[in-house]
Amino acid sequence: MKLGRIVGTVVSTRKDEKIVGLRLYVVRDLTMELDGKSSFVVAADTVGAGVGEVVLYASGSSGRQTKVTSGKPVDACIMAIVDTIDFEGKVVYDKATAEYTGPSEVAEAEG
Repeated sequence: MKLGRIVGTVVSTRKDEKIVGLRLYVVRDLTMELDGKSSFVVAADTVGAGVGEVVLYASGSSGRQTKVTSGKPVDACIMAIVDTIDFEGKVVYDKATAEYTGPSEVAEAEG
């Protein structure tokens, strides 16, 4: 599993029939301090996540192990929405108090 933040959506009107109905998101990888990395993945949502949320995602064959993605041509799936992260004895993320700044975070990660 990897830690990421949903930073965008992907819309495709023509696609394989096996992925019709799947919501696709752009997920930016995060450090444990929640800083955005330059790497990202397009992932199928299996849990009802949304833009701005911190999530756990799986890729490769593990991305096809959920009930929603089994037997489908996906390489990554969002399988959990993160509520809190405690890292080295410190709460570094709490969904209840977190604010997503949107595009500025993307620009900072690219700079």
